[in-house]
Amino acid sequence: MTSFFPSRTVAIYMGRMFLTRTFGLLAALLLILQTLDLLSESGAILAHPGNTQAQVWAYVGLRAPQIIAFLLPFSVLLGTILTLITMNQNSEVIALKAAGLSAHQVLAPLLVASLGVAAVSFVFNERIVTRATATLDQWKDVDYGALPIDRGERTNVWVRDGDDLVAVQQVRGRGEQTRLGNVTVYDRTGGELVAIIRAPQGRHAGNGWAIGPTTRFDVATGKLSDLGTVKVAPGVRPDQFTLGSVNPDGLAWGSLRSAIGDLRDAGRPTKSLEGTLWHKLSGPLSAVLMPLLGAVAAFGIARSGQLFLRAVVGMALGFAYFVADNFALAMGNLGAYPPFLAAWAPFLLFLLIGEAVLIRTEE
Repeated sequence: MTSFFPSRTVAIYMGRMFLTRTFGLLAALLLILQTLDLLSESGAILAHPGNTQAQVWAYVGLRAPQIIAFLLPFSVLLGTILTLITMNQNSEVIALKAAGLSAHQVLAPLLVASLGVAAVSFVFNERIVTRATATLDQWKDVDYGALPIDRGERTNVWVRDGDDLVAVQQVRGRGEQTRLGNVTVYDRTGGELVAIIRAPQGRHAGNGWAIGPTTRFDVATGKLSDLGTVKVAPGVRPDQFTLGSVNPDGLAWGSLRSAIGDLRDAGRPTKSLEGTLWHKLSGPLSAVLMPLLGAVAAFGIARSGQLFLRAVVGMALGFAYFVADNFALAMGNLGAYPPFLAAWAPFLLFLLIGEAVLIRTEE
């Protein structure tokens, strides 16, 4: 198996060059996009009373992981092309091929390095991006007010109980372990609002929900009273809260899979969520495609002198993949494509295209 790779020295040299350029470009692009994003959002953040520079930096900490996840595949593509262009200009690719290495053997170190990048990307998305997304969504829902500390799995869920409406800012856990945060009950009779009951927390208790400590505002008298712990919403099941709002971008792969299972058991549509679930795997793996799609920059027609044109072709193939990937995912969300096909078809298609271009240009 080791004979498929160049020498250890060459493999380390190529891998280090590829990773250095990839993450260098990622840092530069992150700085640019984060600055532009901050210019558009800083006004809304500072518009909330009491917000200062600390809240602006908190926003940067939550938004940066999303931008990194978005930019990483582009950075891998550009890092691949820049690495191969440099090696082509220095005649290093010619030296490797003169030593008897095929195009696949030359690309092997980049493929292994990109596989490592894909693994890091998946872990980064699961452990950091999903949590940052869930928290940032909650923060935006309160117009950049008090920053939510607890990262609940569900946010801003509304449930009807007869005439009454129940609004919950955060829902955590499942089944009997469901916990509610920032509960507001709109007590209505005949469609008219009678009272508003608020409580910071609630839990499932028997055939209802025990919330407390509660305050009750009587609409008719304008009187505000403290009620302690009260029982509300006797006709609401736990799954009505946990399945009421599923944000796939704010859930890790395992949590999203569990939510899809619950929705399917409840007879709810899950096609769009299933497409996003599969894309959580195919998305990071797109980094492995980039060395194949950018290889045309190194293995063009020998002595053609069209290095820039080959680099443009490599970038065009890479960006065409991202366009096809987003299009297929959108079609999956609309139900036009099966979820598995929507997530994996662009990856498999451009894997074949990359192999075909690589074999063709090597000839």
